[in-house]
Amino acid sequence: MFPRAPTAQNHVVSLSAANSLRPHARSAGFSLLEVLVALMIFALSAVVLGSTYVNILNSYEAVARGNTRDEDVAFARAQLLAQPDRTKVEAGAEFDSLENRHVRWSATLASTVMPDLFVVTFLCEVTDMSKGGEAQKTTQTFTVLRPTWSDAAEKTQLRQTVRDRIAELQGTKKK
Repeated sequence: MFPRAPTAQNHVVSLSAANSLRPHARSAGFSLLEVLVALMIFALSAVVLGSTYVNILNSYEAVARGNTRDEDVAFARAQLLAQPDRTKVEAGAEFDSLENRHVRWSATLASTVMPDLFVVTFLCEVTDMSKGGEAQKTTQTFTVLRPTWSDAAEKTQLRQTVRDRIAELQGTKKK
């Protein structure tokens, strides 16, 4: 009346019988194809990241070169604006800058209808000797009020012309 106790023999299955009951189990490692695909993905991402890094370094270098060239142009323009003699301004000047660069500038002055006011066309050429003599030219046009650049006769005539225009606008001078 009591149920029969299970015996060890009924429940013990041999190890080989257990393996034969399961379908073919996969091994725990990766196949060669999976490893090769993973290596290919890693190599492609390394190439993309490496080329991006090189491009960033090149752009930083280009910006630095541009900044130093802009500094040279600004210094040359300051030399032009500090020069009181018109003939020396029109002749231009040149100087050696930092990092083996040579700077040459010249200017063309044009009088305006106002006395002592000039339109300046400034040309600056920066030659980088370390890059095989590569020259970069910059041209700027601006207006400058410079009494020392004016010719005395031209200045007198321009002042008279301005006075005549003012009198005409005010209606005090007949046309």
